[in-house]
Amino acid sequence: MEKWKYVLEKMGHTVIFISGTRGYGDYYLQEMDYHSEAFKSWEYNSFVELKDYRNEDEFKTSMLECAEEIEAKISKIISDEEIETIVPNNIFSLGMGLPVAVGFYNAIKYSGISSINHNHDFYWEREHMSSPTCPFVSNCLNRNFPPSGPEFTQLVINHIAQAELKRRKGVESIVVPNVFDFLAPLWEIDQFNSDLRSRLGIGENDIVFLQATRIEKRKAIEISIETVGEIGKRKDELTGKLYDNRTFSANDRLVLLMPGLVETGKDYVHFLKQRANREGVELIWADSLFGARRKEQEGKQYSLWDAYAISDMITYPSILEGWGNQYLEGLFARKPMIIFEYPVFQSDILQFGFKNISLGSDFVEKEENGLAYVSVNREMIEDAAKEAVELLKNKKKYETFVNKNFEIASQELSYKALEKMLDDIF
Repeated sequence: MEKWKYVLEKMGHTVIFISGTRGYGDYYLQEMDYHSEAFKSWEYNSFVELKDYRNEDEFKTSMLECAEEIEAKISKIISDEEIETIVPNNIFSLGMGLPVAVGFYNAIKYSGISSINHNHDFYWEREHMSSPTCPFVSNCLNRNFPPSGPEFTQLVINHIAQAELKRRKGVESIVVPNVFDFLAPLWEIDQFNSDLRSRLGIGENDIVFLQATRIEKRKAIEISIETVGEIGKRKDELTGKLYDNRTFSANDRLVLLMPGLVETGKDYVHFLKQRANREGVELIWADSLFGARRKEQEGKQYSLWDAYAISDMITYPSILEGWGNQYLEGLFARKPMIIFEYPVFQSDILQFGFKNISLGSDFVEKEENGLAYVSVNREMIEDAAKEAVELLKNKKKYETFVNKNFEIASQELSYKALEKMLDDIF
């Protein structure tokens, strides 16, 4: 949404943020705090068990009372700021905060303004939302996720979601892909991050594979570990000059850097550590050193962009993405990417003709000690490892690979491309 704000203001619009994060945006609504106990309770009582209320009527009354409070606050903001168009981000799609959606819906209807609904994730894409606890929840989902009517325009981020929204709700939508500012300063080694490798215990000539995503199961990090492990078996082929003129020796290492937040249970983290040990892969867990932005107060903190700057190659084996922000970041960072071709990659990204080290588009689910995980064909991993070694050893091939990707993305997935789309929509 910050990208949208930048582009819309450049187009001459005035943009106001209404946020559920304290200290962020122009207006803070605690009811929109996704991490609050109230929000978690709404979700649990909507989709798991109606445990905090005596019956459905009590739950419904509580939800609608909260929705009225939200409606009043949103209506006042609309009036005070003379808002003409509102852009609810996932409020009318994900299904978690029923009172938020109802409150926004009523405020929009009451004020008569237009609403451009920015839908990244729909409730039917989340397995735990497949069984509402009572008819009230089902009715809310049917009416508000997303709402229909002439004042509502629906946006989605991929063609799969577009087709599914049409099939389920009979609602037309416009695809607006994720974009990136390809005119921004490049992420490079500078005075601030020049010490990052040493702080992480990474040597100057070590090869860094970056898993830039959050740590969660659908990111399929076990495939990254297996692929880096296979590359490690070819360590002898990597000795000598690398693509950037560093010299790699038998004493240097291959490491898999993971700066993302851990958003999964301990069982999956334990599984990844076991898998890394089995594959001979050194993992560097480093989320405590990274944040949204650089800062030096209370201990130096790096941005995720600094992790890209010190990396040599990106691993991105996600099996499910709404679009793929990390893929965009890898394109901008000018790093080769080892990817799994998840469904949206095939439907929306493959058409652009980017160069990738592919792990294919098929996976199987397996189980180990009661934990489900995914695996891809071993031949695909071996082929990817061979291609990765070739790129890391060939300066011309490496640069041609990443520069071609940057050139395509600059044309198709830039702020300039977003500006044209938003101009048409608004």
